[in-house]
Amino acid sequence: MKSDRALVAHLMRRAGFGATPAELDALTRDKTYEEIVDDLVNPERFPELDQTYIDRYYGGEPVAVHVGKWMYRMVNTQRPLEEKMSLFLHHIFPVAWGKSEHGPSLYNEIAMFRRVGLTDMKTILLELSKDPAMIFWLDNNENHKDEINENYGRELLELFSMGVGNYTEDDIKAASRAFTGWTFRQPLSLYPVGHHNAVFLFDPDDHDYEEKTFLGHTGNFDGEDIIDIIVDQPATARFISRHLYNFFVEDEVQVPSWNTEPPKDEAAIQKLADVFMETGGQIRPVLKELFNLDSFKNATEFKKVKSPTELVAGVLKQTGEFSSPTSGIHQFAITTLNGSLVEGPMAIMGQRLMNPPTVEGWHTGHEWIDSGTLSERVGFVESQFEDISKPGVRDMVERVGSLDDDPSRIVDRCLDILGGITVSEGTYASLVAYAEELGGEEDDSVGVHNLLQMTASTVDYQFA
Repeated sequence: MKSDRALVAHLMRRAGFGATPAELDALTRDKTYEEIVDDLVNPERFPELDQTYIDRYYGGEPVAVHVGKWMYRMVNTQRPLEEKMSLFLHHIFPVAWGKSEHGPSLYNEIAMFRRVGLTDMKTILLELSKDPAMIFWLDNNENHKDEINENYGRELLELFSMGVGNYTEDDIKAASRAFTGWTFRQPLSLYPVGHHNAVFLFDPDDHDYEEKTFLGHTGNFDGEDIIDIIVDQPATARFISRHLYNFFVEDEVQVPSWNTEPPKDEAAIQKLADVFMETGGQIRPVLKELFNLDSFKNATEFKKVKSPTELVAGVLKQTGEFSSPTSGIHQFAITTLNGSLVEGPMAIMGQRLMNPPTVEGWHTGHEWIDSGTLSERVGFVESQFEDISKPGVRDMVERVGSLDDDPSRIVDRCLDILGGITVSEGTYASLVAYAEELGGEEDDSVGVHNLLQMTASTVDYQFA
């Protein structure tokens, strides 16, 4: 073995949506940890999924169908960090379907996140500022040279780049003036013509060409100039680094508290911010530094609660039922009950992809879990592992093998096969006791299946 299996499993949970036992076998056999990280941050080395192939199997206009397509990509991509960064950007730059009800704009935005997520912060913020979904979400189409609308300028500084305390109200006004004229061409009527794209449009007649002063710089700035200045700020390097740490390493307090609450690992944030500044905001080297931090490698003891998306995608990857296009994947977002559309498991757990609750995105960490959502989470995992005929479940049962072994060794194999998960001493003791009880089963496969299902249904499994 070239790399430690538990460490690689941890990496794949955080940088992707987990790994199957076969994937872990190949990764640890063929590559060092550092080589795996290098592959993750350079996804172009691996083939893309054929989107036209996916579209043929998952057609239709409802947002739930497109959430399903995205879930399929998360489960099956050979470029997991690409999809994980798309989810990260969707979280920190949230846009909700509920305001515009224009699905194509949201789907295109997620595709844009996938395209630019591993580039650099200037490119990301520039594409975001030209994105019709974001323009409409934060009203920049109503930002005119003779009547500025500050919504986008304010959130660009407060939530998207620098954080509270690093700019003034005058900076917000200057930024907003710089983005006047950044709008979009209205799409054709949705029905009966069909769904058409909105396209970014710069209206020179509606742009404020007067001199502006922004963060101590003065000039005839437009939006791109504003972004250049933002990316050069140490506050931006620190703010984005803390976002990345919170998403990939350890649950932090929520963003509104960052101005008063110090980060949990100041040294790690500073290391990431230093790389950000040294590279001009390049994302790949920052992530490469992050995945090689000791604090990341050691963050295996219940420091991150899986988001509903991470939980559902990880389970579907392990059970293997959607390893090729199969109808029904959209039901995890929206399902049908007695002929009516109702929220699926992910929404009940608190996350509606493509429809975040506010401009702050979702509150994460332990706020994902209360008595109701925990019950839904555990029930979901238990039900998904119930069918032993699912290819991933069947493979895991075969890998565990016979119950005719020391119960603790059987439990260890289950934990390893489920992705190298770590459980508390109490949970481990309970699983060993359960394995002892199952030792009397006449059919090994039934007993092993029950033990795997029980292991996946523990609260410990809810942590990445």
